[in-house]
Amino acid sequence: MSERVLEVRGLSKRFPGVIALDAVSFDLMAGEVHGLCGENGAGKSTLIKVLSGIHASGSYEGQVLVGGQPVAFRSIADAEAAGIAVIYQELALIGAMTVAENVFLGAEPRRGALIDWHKMYADTRELLRDYDLTLDPTARVADLGVGQQQLVEIVKALAKNSKILLLDEPTAALTETEVERLLHIVGGLRQRGITCVYISHKLDEVLEIADRITVLRDGEGVCTLAAGETGKDEVIRHMVGREIVDFYPRERIEPGAPLLKVEGLSVAAEGVEVLRNISFEVRAGEVLGLGGLMGAGRSELLLHILGGYGQRIGGVVQVNGRALSGHTPADAIAEGLVLVSEDRKRYGLFLEKSIGFNLSLSSLGQFATHLLIDQNGEIRRNQIFFDSLGIRANGQETVVGSLSGGNQQKVVLGKALMTEPQVILLDEPTRGIDVGAKVEVYQLVNHLTAEGKAVVLVSSELPELMGMSDRMVILSSGQVGGRFDRQDASQERILAAAMAHN
Repeated sequence: MSERVLEVRGLSKRFPGVIALDAVSFDLMAGEVHGLCGENGAGKSTLIKVLSGIHASGSYEGQVLVGGQPVAFRSIADAEAAGIAVIYQELALIGAMTVAENVFLGAEPRRGALIDWHKMYADTRELLRDYDLTLDPTARVADLGVGQQQLVEIVKALAKNSKILLLDEPTAALTETEVERLLHIVGGLRQRGITCVYISHKLDEVLEIADRITVLRDGEGVCTLAAGETGKDEVIRHMVGREIVDFYPRERIEPGAPLLKVEGLSVAAEGVEVLRNISFEVRAGEVLGLGGLMGAGRSELLLHILGGYGQRIGGVVQVNGRALSGHTPADAIAEGLVLVSEDRKRYGLFLEKSIGFNLSLSSLGQFATHLLIDQNGEIRRNQIFFDSLGIRANGQETVVGSLSGGNQQKVVLGKALMTEPQVILLDEPTRGIDVGAKVEVYQLVNHLTAEGKAVVLVSSELPELMGMSDRMVILSSGQVGGRFDRQDASQERILAAAMAHN
């Protein structure tokens, strides 16, 4: 029987107007991978912040024990001293520094008052060798891929003699190959007796790597399951409190006239051709899926159509039969186009501002009268979208950064829809949100197409792309690699098309 290395007893954490954790109990065994699942807002992040010392002892009720002894973490340093480290989805690395410098940042080996550079690089090489990692200690972190940077974060934690790693959405931005590599690394850590908490919305990964899975819902610990004795449907049922029968509830209608038409589009960026001779159309009431491997040009295509990327060297973009008259996002929005970016925190939201501020940001012209803003009209209009999208918050004045990922995504979608578009470009609209919130996004897509709008959907998840698209265009190295009707598509054919020009 494995030793229990960490235990949480009756943990409760409250914020103004919200119970984030309600008498949660949780434990970790030495050398296990423990999956932590739940919808956005279920309490996962709050639990991790307690265990990592971000929410200090005294700010919550209940007990945390490490090695059977009660602990009272007052800071991140206290948690790290107890052997607990967190690896976040948004990596905390300094790109201009080398791998070794990041690994030992703040704890550099010294010879007198000077840093012992030789020892730092030698110790980093030894760590990398111990964990079978093929990283160069002298490489600049900014020159590494996201998957390699993720490994640097893990080595950085191991250098502090961490015995418990909390991995928060570690594969959200990784390619399929990088995901496989990371899962292999996590499996190797288990063999060495290091305990990992694996937090992810990708349930297939959790079921593959975890020994046990704990499900949180609405701040409560619902259950802990043996991963080998459960399945995706059961985990989802516990997460959402109901059974989701149809993961991709696409409601297809007879399409109307073309609303967006792209013909022979070629685009260059910094003198290099990145998109070549791309043609497609999207009709009213239709969802066109846009697929391809990472780096194939999907996001670049949407950004260019909106007027925010590259220089056009050939081709034309038409909306409602008219060539776009301008070359800026404002021009495109005025013509009835809107884009929901894949990176909502970087491009879609002002996290420190309120929901209301963000919702109306792209459509303030609707409320302008004689150089003044009709604030009452703005609030009324915001409330319509606040209610119709089911944003879970106390009101429009709630700061967006305090919302769960799923609710942040609803604000991004609301901001886009308030511009009253005819064509909606959705770039990875369900990335980083839970199963229940994904279904709500799918239902919104159905609602938009039922109103006669056209949707372009970019997704890296093939089942989602196939399940929610009426037709698909697959990009390969900036070119069209294949086209499919829904009934003709298979994962194998789509992947072959995605690699057609590689």
